[in-house]
Amino acid sequence: MIRFLDVHKRFGDRVVLDGFSLDIPDGQTTVLLGASGSGKSVILKHVVGLLRPDAGHVEVDEVRVDTLAPDALAMLRRRIGYVFQFAALFDSMSIGDNVRLGLVRQALPTDEIETRVHEALTLVGLPDAGARFPAELSGGMRKRVGIARAIALRPRYILWDEPTTGLDPVTSATMDRLMRRTAEEYGVTSVVVTHDMRSAFTVADRIAMLHQGTLRTVGTVAEIQATEDPVVRQFIEGRPE
Repeated sequence: MIRFLDVHKRFGDRVVLDGFSLDIPDGQTTVLLGASGSGKSVILKHVVGLLRPDAGHVEVDEVRVDTLAPDALAMLRRRIGYVFQFAALFDSMSIGDNVRLGLVRQALPTDEIETRVHEALTLVGLPDAGARFPAELSGGMRKRVGIARAIALRPRYILWDEPTTGLDPVTSATMDRLMRRTAEEYGVTSVVVTHDMRSAFTVADRIAMLHQGTLRTVGTVAEIQATEDPVVRQFIEGRPE
């Protein structure tokens, strides 16, 4: 389980997280909603130790992330796949080498690496893209490669940062199917940051909303859709203040 316990984070005078607490249940997909700049991506970065809280802490499998030594943090990151908003591929490396990178760092046998790379690219619908380079792919295809790179590690958790941002409706729907398929076939626990309500309602088992640095509400898709909370209703209906 991933747990956020009274997490506080500020950048200069700007308070981003102000006592955020949330449990992420195993085997489920939890979607984090919130306005732009509300701290959703900041929350994900705390899970993998890219940021440290000013107060409070984050636990992964009952271990505090902010107390881990570098070697232990590296081991933790092997259990967590991270799908970045803009794919974060290395332009000078082929698609196959981008997916292969984390596996090579784990010093896995060559045969196993190649099997995982092929399986991951096949899962995202790009079985023959290994020799191509990121510049040759569309934005949606690059995002799919980012997913392949994450699932090739066979992680326990996957963090998804705005997976449908900038995509057309058809490609966004493809991404939603990939997220659901990944959860079903690999049994991973997922945390998805998104502004896309259609995507959120499609992929989520639970939805949590961040507002003014704290958890405003959490519930199933049906519970969120039926909520009477005016802040939540305003957000999901896309109404200006």
